[in-house]
Amino acid sequence: MVLGAEGDGTGCVLDGPDAGMDAALGALYGGGGAVKRGSAGRSGGLGGSAPNVARWLGDIRTYFPAPVVQVMQRDAIERLGLAALLLEPEMLEAVEPDVHLVGTLLSLNRAMPETTRETARAVVRAVVGQLEERLSSRTRATLSGALDRSARTSRPRHADIDWDRTIRANLKHYLPEHRTVVPERLIGHGRSAQAVRKEVVLCIDQSGSMAASVVYASVFGAVLASMRSIATRLVVFDTAVADLTDQLDDPVDVLFGTQLGGGTDINRAVAYCQSKITRPADTVVVLISDLHEGGIRNEMLGRVAAMKASGVEFVALLALSDEGAPAYDHEHAAALAALGAPAFACTPDLFPDVMAAALEKRPLPTP
Repeated sequence: MVLGAEGDGTGCVLDGPDAGMDAALGALYGGGGAVKRGSAGRSGGLGGSAPNVARWLGDIRTYFPAPVVQVMQRDAIERLGLAALLLEPEMLEAVEPDVHLVGTLLSLNRAMPETTRETARAVVRAVVGQLEERLSSRTRATLSGALDRSARTSRPRHADIDWDRTIRANLKHYLPEHRTVVPERLIGHGRSAQAVRKEVVLCIDQSGSMAASVVYASVFGAVLASMRSIATRLVVFDTAVADLTDQLDDPVDVLFGTQLGGGTDINRAVAYCQSKITRPADTVVVLISDLHEGGIRNEMLGRVAAMKASGVEFVALLALSDEGAPAYDHEHAAALAALGAPAFACTPDLFPDVMAAALEKRPLPTP
């Protein structure tokens, strides 16, 4: 930093890395524009050209940590309309991958040229891999515990008795003179321990505002589908309904099978999910939507009420993202709550606990 110069009326002029950081911030957020190194003059903006943007993306990755870079990229896309430039492979190679960038790419999916598609898939796969690494182990452990608890029976066959739990539950019946425990209650699992115990339907609103939720739900769908004791179905919808269950082994395929940005017909989606339920008492339906319904409201609520009455556990998530509750339809949320299906936003870290509670039919851990 050089003291004593004019430099914006502050009495100093930035140089070196400080000037570079100021230029990167000024190009995006204004304040007179970007600093030109070695000069007190200032000029602004990214110029809307690919070379300028690519250079700026490289600069911010040099000067700022990854979380800050992700915020600045998101702001650039929203403030400066740079989404179209992401259709160029060179641009995608320069960005810092994150959930919001994936959402933007998915919204551009239909306009994406073949020359960009493989690069875009690589970016999406990198983000999905990070999310799976972060979320999969805890999800499997939490849900496996919930399934074990829900499958316990007090009348197991001899070969299915869980002797460790049985002894601990009957310690008060220990007979010192015989040096043994006389169990009054046996704990064990039924013969279906290795079979499908529960069915989960993830029903995801793919309107533009739900982009992050679609990404996280696809990752969780793949994790659930990898568990043999859970039969998982994944349904996405706007005004139409698409069943992507056969693609659950690869969440990247699921994501590229979505079409962000359409209208919303929750009633049609709920009707489709309802038609696929064969074991209501063992089924959890998770509707992930901001509840801005474009279909028939009363029919949608009637279907939810019917599913609840048949024994289905119905969970309504306004968002599945790190950002908290989005703008949502408060009237529909209140109507679902009155049916015993509270609607709330859920972070990805809380989702395994919500699912575990639903599988065990106990109160949900709402924030």
